[in-house]
Parts: sequence; structure tokens; C-alpha cells
Amino acid sequence: MDKIITIGRQFGSGGWEVGNRLSMALGIPFYDKEIIDLAAQESGISKDLFEDFEEKPTNSLLYSLSLSAYPFSPAGVAPQIPISDRIFFAQADIIKDKANQGPCVIVGRCADYILRERNDVLNVFIYGDMNLRVRRIMERENLSEDKALEKIKKYDKRRASYHNYYADNKWGDMASYDVCINSNIGIVNVVEMLKAAIK
Repeated sequence: MDKIITIGRQFGSGGWEVGNRLSMALGIPFYDKEIIDLAAQESGISKDLFEDFEEKPTNSLLYSLSLSAYPFSPAGVAPQIPISDRIFFAQADIIKDKANQGPCVIVGRCADYILRERNDVLNVFIYGDMNLRVRRIMERENLSEDKALEKIKKYDKRRASYHNYYADNKWGDMASYDVCINSNIGIVNVVEMLKAAIK
């Protein structure tokens, strides 16, 4: 098994859990929030800024200017590059570095696009019916049905916006991925299907 698996996912679909379980089943590293920590360390950019911009691009000049007071200047990156782009490039460097180290599972952050020139990558998208996603978020975050639905729509829009801003393939479009699976069949079944696909 020499595959790098990237996982795009709808909010509330269980994509993170699929990725985590898959990495454990295959005995390979799992990367999600760890990418932020590593990119912040390597770039010298504040971790708080990474979290502010996580899968959320902005074209706002005023917002970029408001961040100009942050005291950092990553080596090799021109200061005129928008902060959102600097953060994206820093994360992309970490994703490429981890992929170069061997098989792993990477969730989100345009990893499918960043690793597009490799031939050892399986790009996966996890989606789910809205009613089950709403129930999952209601239980996980103790929210009302309306609040859970509102949060799902907000995060899906944010992820799509981020991906479509930086990548030339479309977030959630089946043609953009090698495998798309509806998590309604159950997380365990999704993991088993992906293990079979990798083999």
C-alpha cells in the first residue's frame, strides 16, 4: 500500500472520522489540524492567523490591511503577497513534505489539488444526506435542528469557496475525485470500501 489519501468532505458527513479510522486501519499518519501547527512553525506566521483563515479565503483588502501589523515575514515570501495566500502556500509546503515522506491520510486544505501532479494519490470525497448530517451535528455539538442546519450550510459554503478559490477543480464535483462515497452507509462501511479501493 503506497497511496496518499486526500479526503474532501461535506460538513457533518463524518469525513474526518473516516480519515482518522482509515489511517489507523492502514497504519499510516493522519494529518488535519497538525498541518496548521507545522506550517505555523515553519513559516513563522502566527498560529492564530492560520486558524482565522482555515479553509476560509478572503478577498477583502481592508481585512488584509488590518493584518499588516502582525510582526512576521516568512523567508522567501514577498511581503506584497496577501496573508491568505501566504498561509495557503505555507500549508501547501507542509502537505507536499508529508506526502514526500510516504503514505498518509490528509483531510481538507486543497490537498487533492496541491498533490495533483503525483500519481500515487487517491482523492476521496465524503458526502451525506442532509437529514443525517443534521442529526450528526445536533448530537455532536448539542445544537437545535435549525442551528445545526445553519452551521452545515455555512461550513459547506466556506469549504467550497476556499477550494474553488485556490484550485482549478470544483469542490464536491464528482468529476474532481477518484472516489465519492455517501456516508449514509455507515462510517465503518466507508472505511472498508476505501481499503478495498486502495488495494
